[in-house]
Amino acid sequence: MGLLDKLSGWLGLRKKEVNVLCLGLDNSGKTTIINQLKPANTPGQEVVPTIGFNIEKFKSSSLSFTVFDMSGQSRYRNLWEHYYKESHAIIFVIDSSDKLRMVVAKEELDTLLSHEDICSKKLPVLFFANKMDLHDAMSSVKVSQMLCLETIKDKPWHICASNAIEGEGLKEGVDWLQGNARAFIMLYYCHCVVK
Repeated sequence: MGLLDKLSGWLGLRKKEVNVLCLGLDNSGKTTIINQLKPANTPGQEVVPTIGFNIEKFKSSSLSFTVFDMSGQSRYRNLWEHYYKESHAIIFVIDSSDKLRMVVAKEELDTLLSHEDICSKKLPVLFFANKMDLHDAMSSVKVSQMLCLETIKDKPWHICASNAIEGEGLKEGVDWLQGNARAFIMLYYCHCVVK
């Protein structure tokens, strides 16, 4: 049992619920990723464009995740900010083969990170450079450079190359997110107790 597990047990954070926002432009693979993360015994759903948002719940070894799969269509992106305040982590999905809309993805990411409910928190941000199975996909390093991720200094972040259809790269990302979300919740809980 690791130190974080012991500490979370002492603080009563076992099986703590984590609110995760899954964001990104439309057609980046958000819903496919969420469907891959659900337990194997969960019935599969046909993937159609998300209108508004969907809510999915699943559990890991020590956390219970509630994932808000937000539509990435331009007319729905203004809904994202209504869920920032209660979020503990963010998954930002990028279609690594869509070079033309990389600028739009960067603008949305910059808007997200500068929002008052996000910039004041050190919540973890996991990036999936998705659709790595496509022949014109950029590497996760190139996606990171195009989004200027190295400028994010006030939050833990991680980028994973992924192929959501096959589930490749998802476990690595979720393992990273689980550890960092648990640490964020513990800090958040300790901060609230001190107040």
